[in-house]
Amino acid sequence: MQTTSAGGERRDLELALGEQINALLGATRALSERSAAHFHPGLQPAAFHIARWLYAFGPARPSAVAEAVGMDRSSTSTLIGKMRSLGLLESSPAAGDRRGVVVGLGAEGRRRVAVTLEERGREFSARTRDWSEADLAHLTRLLARLTSGEAGG
Repeated sequence: MQTTSAGGERRDLELALGEQINALLGATRALSERSAAHFHPGLQPAAFHIARWLYAFGPARPSAVAEAVGMDRSSTSTLIGKMRSLGLLESSPAAGDRRGVVVGLGAEGRRRVAVTLEERGREFSARTRDWSEADLAHLTRLLARLTSGEAGG
């Protein structure tokens, strides 16, 4: 990386950082797609996002799930229906609203999410197995700064 000015060197570093972030996002997308296929090969990847959210936060109204995972209500409703028909989700009437419904993972859905997250964890651990705790802590701090928008250092 030969540059003639400090400003040019910084620009080169920022471009290299952007390339690495794009590579990270691409690897993350690929891992998410593999995870989704592992969760259930007959469902599109967005179904795993729904299931993972329900696993973390528990039963909720479909509209809340849609908002939380960044999907439109119609697509979410369609996926929830398919997941329910596959025995992955259960639904119950919403408390205080006979017309409303709450969806949550059924036993099979919980089992599949747990197994999929375990597999994801193994893959991630394999990539960082030889890293020192100091390196892991440093990267974690830097990523937290980057994602929070925090300036300075």
